[in-house]
Amino acid sequence: MSFELLSEDVVPEHARDVKRDAREFAAEHVAPNAEEYYRTGEYPWEILEAGMDAGLVAQDISEEYGGRGLDLTQVLAIAEEFFRADAGIALTLQLASFGAELMQEYGSEEQKERFLRPVAENEQLTGLAVSEPEVGSDLAGMQTTAERVERPGGDAGDEYVLNGEKYWIGNGVEADWVTVYAKTADTDDRYMNYSLFAVPTDTDGYEAEHIPEKMGMRASKQAHIVFDDCRIPEANLIGSEGAGFMMLADFFNHGRVVVSGHGLGLAAAAFEEAWEFTHGREEFGRNISDFQAVQHGLADMRIEFESARALAYRAAEKVEAYENPGLWAAMAKTKATEVATANAEQGMQFHGGRSNLTDRRIARVYRDVRIPVIYEGANEIQRNLVYRQSGEE
Repeated sequence: MSFELLSEDVVPEHARDVKRDAREFAAEHVAPNAEEYYRTGEYPWEILEAGMDAGLVAQDISEEYGGRGLDLTQVLAIAEEFFRADAGIALTLQLASFGAELMQEYGSEEQKERFLRPVAENEQLTGLAVSEPEVGSDLAGMQTTAERVERPGGDAGDEYVLNGEKYWIGNGVEADWVTVYAKTADTDDRYMNYSLFAVPTDTDGYEAEHIPEKMGMRASKQAHIVFDDCRIPEANLIGSEGAGFMMLADFFNHGRVVVSGHGLGLAAAAFEEAWEFTHGREEFGRNISDFQAVQHGLADMRIEFESARALAYRAAEKVEAYENPGLWAAMAKTKATEVATANAEQGMQFHGGRSNLTDRRIARVYRDVRIPVIYEGANEIQRNLVYRQSGEE
């Protein structure tokens, strides 16, 4: 192609340097290894370590605690570059610090030194444990409990005992500690019943195993976690008891903007594959791209991509400025991930029978796009948020 889909013109100037770094890293480390890691389903440790060395992992943590203090727009710019190269490897790179932002925002100084700094300095991995086997998008319906009890020995302070299960948890096996969302009360106000905890993964009663054989994003590992009388000190409570729902809702506004970057990268990859294939293959004595139906399909892919990208960067500004952040984050996440899905579908159709070959980039993209429309809150939930919060402006 003679044009660049992920151009810098829509990207604020302060985010362009890190975007270029992410592009160079993706071209050198991610794209060349995408097919192999999809085929093997291995965790890409070497690429993750290279990303750490390049200063592109866990660097939204502030400089005070060892990170680079990258803002939301910069993380969005990294996301679209990584996900264009390969979604599975990209997700591993971005999940290395997933949930640590909650610790930065609400943790005590002691907690930040103990938990946050090692992640920022790329010495530890973390994760966020929210979803459960029977509950996904209903944050006020989770069943894992954290009961406050007196620690044996009397004056040593209280403990929380965690019981329950979590599912689809990135780095649940690999992480050194995870932020766990658990029920600490049972009041009529279901939104005040939850709290957040830092749980080291070597704690007795913490058991995790990989979820086997996902259809897409196979280089990213998710886990099924079981808490069986898992005891942690009260000092591991993040923020105040009962505030977990509100803390998490605010956190997800940032996360959904980043997920819109996931969609943009995948949508760009699908368009690139479709453009290259249709301009290089002949049918009925003509190049496929000479057919008006194909031209219109490519035009629609480009129009929708550009619409989603403009919305994503506008949403990043709105969320950072705290201007109705829930609305803009939900719109950006929904639009970008659904454009990725549509572009992948169209790209598969243009490729015809070759789309079924598993080593094809378009086939990987087609499998991968099914996942971001669900994670960080299914798009049906996002539409609920868009409707409700549109009336609150």
